[in-house]
Amino acid sequence: MPEADPVPTFQYVEAAVRKKTFGVLTTIDRGGKPHSTGALYGVSPPASPFALFVLTLENYVKVRNVRTNPEATLVVPFPHRILSFIPAPCVTFRGQADVVPFADTDACWGFDQRRILRDNVAWLTDAEPVFLRLTPEPKVLCHGLGIGLIKLRKEHTAGGYRAHIPAERLA
Repeated sequence: MPEADPVPTFQYVEAAVRKKTFGVLTTIDRGGKPHSTGALYGVSPPASPFALFVLTLENYVKVRNVRTNPEATLVVPFPHRILSFIPAPCVTFRGQADVVPFADTDACWGFDQRRILRDNVAWLTDAEPVFLRLTPEPKVLCHGLGIGLIKLRKEHTAGGYRAHIPAERLA
């Protein structure tokens, strides 16, 4: 029997997520219903515990939701540029979110790494910006990222796997 293909590691997943800046953030409202919104995100420094940061404003719904219920999810899609008819691989981070000040060192570092993120920080000069910090559960849900298209075509369920954040990277 042939050996199974290796599952991508968290290090592989983290490197891919660091190259992106857009995800879909889902929070839970007071009535227990999900509220999803597209969001730009940054990633904590490699020497810090792994966390994802979303820049937002103090009066936005997602901030009110996190203050009421800290459970949140960030899904990062990896769309195919040329083969747009193929479902996009994605990574799902589930965990606890909290509101951190605009001056948070790790969040500022994460947003300083990419031009689009720096530009969005500069755009918020007259507002009341804050960051939402998502501290993910150790188990990261992935589908299709790092899995060959031929393998996915043969069996689409073969694309699902879990990557585990190493203990030393957890908060």
